[in-house]
Amino acid sequence: MNHIFQGISSFRGNVFPGQQAMYQRLVRDGQSPSALIIACADSRVSPEHITQAGPGDLFVCRNAGNIVPPFAEQNGGVSSAIEYAVVALGVRDIVVCGHSDCGAMKGLMNPGALSSMPNVAAWLRHSHAANQIVCEAYPEGMDPKARHRAVALENVVVQLGHLRSHPSVAAGLAKGQLRLHGWFFELESGQILGYDGKLGRFVSIEQDAEIPVAQAPAVRLAAPEMGVPVAAE
Repeated sequence: MNHIFQGISSFRGNVFPGQQAMYQRLVRDGQSPSALIIACADSRVSPEHITQAGPGDLFVCRNAGNIVPPFAEQNGGVSSAIEYAVVALGVRDIVVCGHSDCGAMKGLMNPGALSSMPNVAAWLRHSHAANQIVCEAYPEGMDPKARHRAVALENVVVQLGHLRSHPSVAAGLAKGQLRLHGWFFELESGQILGYDGKLGRFVSIEQDAEIPVAQAPAVRLAAPEMGVPVAAE
């Protein structure tokens, strides 16, 4: 822990004095993050570092496997973070960010390795669909590393589906006020892939290029005639 305490000391003595006005403003004005990022708890994956964001820029929720439990199945920290970000903070963008070499996905593929971690095994049931997709829809005999990558990518798409089941998200999408994003951070290269909902696959996020979106904002009403105000006579 020594290096952690040294970091705290350095922050207090060298960093905070130059940023005190910013922190005071954040306390006075409150937070207004531009996006919610749901990322893996892996110590190598820091959304703030990857995006070079500062305090107050992002609302971040991290857990093993960047999982979003379906709304009806679990009331917990992830569900609460989503609801608070959308309803209270008014974020307009939500990102589910997976990554390469994900230990959670390795556990998903090798459930025997989780015999001494029953809570992790239970948590990963929310990712079973990703593994099933790869087992049944991808070619047999894939290289283990390629299979692991495929599971991690499919897991992002599965979690985006779960995200849509949350009432606050469903309402935001119906009103055309939310955008959903699926990202995949490659630790080895630093590259970030984005899920393109129109193409149905991940593409590279390039500088100065249009950012791929899993679901773009668009008003969607199943009964549009009921959503049109009737003018008073």
